[in-house]
Amino acid sequence: SIAKGDGQYAKLLANLAKVDVLILDDWGLMKLNAENRRDLLEVLEDRHGRRSTIATSQLPMDQWHDVIGDATLADAILDRLVHNAYKINLRGESMRKTQSKLTDTATSE
Repeated sequence: SIAKGDGQYAKLLANLAKVDVLILDDWGLMKLNAENRRDLLEVLEDRHGRRSTIATSQLPMDQWHDVIGDATLADAILDRLVHNAYKINLRGESMRKTQSKLTDTATSE
């Protein structure tokens, strides 16, 4: 939104298209609005088949369509993000939880 407001949007898109690996961390925490959907599609379209994009999420992939919203744009976004992707599903305790147990110095008596 800021880049659009100050006229830097095209430059931002060009820079995102050039990044070797773009990471979408904690993908799907909030539903996308119409502007978010269009922006994400534009970013992924510029990168598709040229650069790597990594999405991390605690939301199962079968729910991503709902988070994106608009069915047509969701299909287009997921086509670029998910198809031909390597998918790694992790199981077990959160690494943050496991690591906190290792560093917990409190004792209970």
